[in-house]
Amino acid sequence: MKIARLKITNFRGIKNATLDFSGHTLFLGMNNAGKSTVCEALDLVLGPDRLSRFPPVQEFDFYNAQYFTEGAETQVQIEIDATLISLSEEVANKCAPHTQHWHLEEKRVLEAGEADLVDKPAVSECLRLRAVARYNPEEDEFEARTVFVDGPLKSDGELTDVPRSVKRLFGFLYLRTLRTGSRALSLERGSLLDLILRQRGIQTGIWEDAIGRLRNLDPPIDEGAVTLAPILENIEKRVGQYIPMETQGRATHLFVSQLTREHLRKTISFFLKTSPGEEPIPFQEVGTGTINTLVLALLTFLAEIKKNNVIFAMEEPEIALPPHTQRRIANYLLENTTQCLVTSHSPYVLERFSPDQIQVLRKDATGTLTAIAVPGTTVLKGKTYRKHARRGLAEAMLGRGAIVGEGITEKDVIWAVAEKMEAADPDACYPLDLSGVTIITADGDGSIPEFGAFFQAMQIQAFALYDAKKRPAEETKKLQDNFDVSWQTQYLGMERLLIEEIPAIPLWGFLVDMRDSGEKHQLQLPATMPQEADVKQLAYSLLENNKGSGYAGRLIGHCDVTELPITVVSFLKEIYGRFPKPPSVPPLEELEKEEAAAAPAEPTPAPLGDNAA
Repeated sequence: MKIARLKITNFRGIKNATLDFSGHTLFLGMNNAGKSTVCEALDLVLGPDRLSRFPPVQEFDFYNAQYFTEGAETQVQIEIDATLISLSEEVANKCAPHTQHWHLEEKRVLEAGEADLVDKPAVSECLRLRAVARYNPEEDEFEARTVFVDGPLKSDGELTDVPRSVKRLFGFLYLRTLRTGSRALSLERGSLLDLILRQRGIQTGIWEDAIGRLRNLDPPIDEGAVTLAPILENIEKRVGQYIPMETQGRATHLFVSQLTREHLRKTISFFLKTSPGEEPIPFQEVGTGTINTLVLALLTFLAEIKKNNVIFAMEEPEIALPPHTQRRIANYLLENTTQCLVTSHSPYVLERFSPDQIQVLRKDATGTLTAIAVPGTTVLKGKTYRKHARRGLAEAMLGRGAIVGEGITEKDVIWAVAEKMEAADPDACYPLDLSGVTIITADGDGSIPEFGAFFQAMQIQAFALYDAKKRPAEETKKLQDNFDVSWQTQYLGMERLLIEEIPAIPLWGFLVDMRDSGEKHQLQLPATMPQEADVKQLAYSLLENNKGSGYAGRLIGHCDVTELPITVVSFLKEIYGRFPKPPSVPPLEELEKEEAAAAPAEPTPAPLGDNAA
């Protein structure tokens, strides 16, 4: 079973959204783009236990917290619609009166008169559900329910409710990485361990057995503690002075629990031994990464129990985990679940998803959420995508802008010049990495337009710096059209640009440094600095014969900010202007002065007269 479409109305920061899925999906986006809200919306409509909370929603679950209008006949509602396809046989049978048919290519429900399309490969049986939440002014409380969108109505004309038993058949599991770990291995309702016990059918009798064993603990806690028994007896005598206690034997006892199911759920804890020689400790006390790995272990158990019918929604599986574990989690989700919907900021997770499985979420000022599909191989060749996925594309896709250089030398120079400019004028040149701007290399002039089209399709600002050479008019147009800033140098090669635009003195200092450091001990230099033309020729020869060595960046290190290559400086100034420095936070002393100045003046007491008492 899979989710084909999700529609969200008036839920949290989303006024409206329509998202379509074809299978596994990775959500990317800036903070507050709505990634977590999408997962919460899925839980609201599909989660078997989500609506059993009281209250099921609260004020700030409504868009702009607008849930009540005085005098209105109908109040604002949260509505979450989910369309499920590829239904399991059990779900299809139990929900038969409510099923419809979904056209996979046209992304719509078949209408009356289209019965001839039902058996087509592009059509799947579907089930449409809707979660509705609202404020009830008469009861002064929030209400929520999940209903079938299609099929027979109830006797009062209302849509039919979806039973919790049916929701459990969907196999939907929502893992909030930062919030689930603290209770995942407890036996509280809805925890992962509780779900496993429920799915395995071993809940029955577990509580009666545990309560009986605790009640008959031998010896009882209070009797086994030599120093405690006299204190309890003394308390009994003191209570007996006010309340007659006509009992046989002791009237007071200590137990490890209140001996109720709900209290035991909160009390029982999973213990774990993490290394030889250690005693088992509560799982909450182990490291965050270990907790998250334990959670993954439980998820794999659940997936095996509900094989071929598991939909995972997971937030940031990379939290506190090393890269290889992140990759293992991503692989597990992709290979062992019917469908996974994941949010992430990790390049190690991102690289495991193919471009057609990635959606970049964008939300505008009106609360409308849209999903931008990552362009496929028609824009950026599959080989190029795989080659650059982790090294540059992942970071750029998670940011706000991307600078594309022709090769590794261009990348080194841009970084080095940017660092010099940022150090010299931090107010005008806010660091590119803090602005969310990534510098990547296209490894060749020919693929630069592809990268521009790729980022443009995802609404990420793109900037290109490339050499001067004769190009077909079509290629030149692509370079201009695909980038927000398209900058062609006057030189054939970055090495030539550096030699022509950097003065002779820093060039000579660079050459001497390379010789004296021993890195180029064979470099033959005159005892004193020669003519400028000779210095340029020596430096050019060294750079040209050592492309990709990082020497170009080291050369920039010998330059003062006034000696940097003007072409690269001008190019970067265009970009810094698009990502200005955020407003500075004033020092605490200034805030205190402002508060004191804004405070109303203390009234001046009237002077005492001669007759004052």
